[in-house]
Amino acid sequence: MNLYYDSEFTGLTQDTSLISLALVSDADDSFYAEFSDYHRHQIDDWLRDNVLAHCRWQDATDCFHRQQDRQTQVYGDRAFITPHLRAWLNRFDAITIWADCYAWDWVLFAQLFGGAFGLPRQIHYMPGDLSTLFRARGLDPDTDREQFAAMQPQGGAQARHNALWDAQVIKACYHQLLAMA
Repeated sequence: MNLYYDSEFTGLTQDTSLISLALVSDADDSFYAEFSDYHRHQIDDWLRDNVLAHCRWQDATDCFHRQQDRQTQVYGDRAFITPHLRAWLNRFDAITIWADCYAWDWVLFAQLFGGAFGLPRQIHYMPGDLSTLFRARGLDPDTDREQFAAMQPQGGAQARHNALWDAQVIKACYHQLLAMA
């Protein structure tokens, strides 16, 4: 099973922290989480305007886990979110995760499980890289993803730099790239 992954985090620094993450399956099951314990002192104007503005629960005071149809939503700190993420992942037998420019996203994902050796057994330890797939198809890896996938952001939770929206765009791009002969 392919899962398409995106995360938002506080910056390209060694001590960065997750703000949100999302995974979407080929069957449109989704897991979306926002973290309450990200490093607030690392938030700059760009993150405030482009990431936090598209988060759903930044004003929430209590942790929660919601399951509706095939969508899982979680808000809380890492210790609260990780077991819910693990339970969601356990529904799948064998997983390959695809991410766009995954260098930072993948490290932060693996850290939720104590590092790469702690990943759930069904996750392949090497994620797929959408940027490399663009390059392999002879396309510029900086191609506008939404334009390529013919998806238009609507704002709010369907906006660039919302992890769930970006994971859906990654999925659409992946399938579009595979369909190219």
